[in-house]
Amino acid sequence: MLAFAANHLVRLFLEPVCCACSTPLDRPLAGPVCDACWRAVPRLTPPWCDRCGDVIASPEREGSPESPASPTVLICARCLHTRPVLSIARSAGRYDGSLRRIIHAFKYDGHRALAAPLARLVREAGADVLAGADAVVPVPLHPWRALRRGFNQADDLARHLGLPVFRALRRVGRGPPQAGLSASNRHLNVQHAFALSRQGRRVLRESRNNSPPRPLTLVLIDDVMTTGETMEGCGKVLAEAGVSCVRGLTIARAVARRHR
Repeated sequence: MLAFAANHLVRLFLEPVCCACSTPLDRPLAGPVCDACWRAVPRLTPPWCDRCGDVIASPEREGSPESPASPTVLICARCLHTRPVLSIARSAGRYDGSLRRIIHAFKYDGHRALAAPLARLVREAGADVLAGADAVVPVPLHPWRALRRGFNQADDLARHLGLPVFRALRRVGRGPPQAGLSASNRHLNVQHAFALSRQGRRVLRESRNNSPPRPLTLVLIDDVMTTGETMEGCGKVLAEAGVSCVRGLTIARAVARRHR
């Protein structure tokens, strides 16, 4: 009863609207996104690449057809030819519709309270990615971009995933944002853009000094995966530093349009 009255007063005096669809909020104290927009989040459905998580229409199949005991793995053409550093990557939904608008509100409009409900979507979709991991690693922003935005959305998301947060990476290259770049320019934009942070060097040094050395499994966290170049750039730095297994997890995936 008290919550109903409080929501009524907020609606009456502030007239808040959903930050994704601009519909008046019935329960503004529950968050800045309406229930209809959360229900409309476009989820990813199989078949998808067992490696990168991209939805595939004509998958290549790895495994021995002569051996029934050999598991069949669906692999997209890109992963088949490039062999990404990430052992597995998953996303909670398609970067489209209400999810795209919610991410924009979170990332560009400063609705940081959305980190918790978005993290719930990510935990649900990426339970197998988080299972057995030692920590999550947010993809870093360049310091100037983080200063201008006021926060790093990947860091906010990582803190709600239930695992230790290792800020193991730093951004050293200040290129343009990945959004809007072509695939080839995305690749060039992240080359040599990431390096180990002071915390990353310390954590890896401690893991090597264990007797015997303890292998680390780390999960990279970001908001959107498009071509995967940012995740791969971060993953290469961690792998070259001695991390035994690097995985990836994002809120949304920009699904490839064509698959050969």
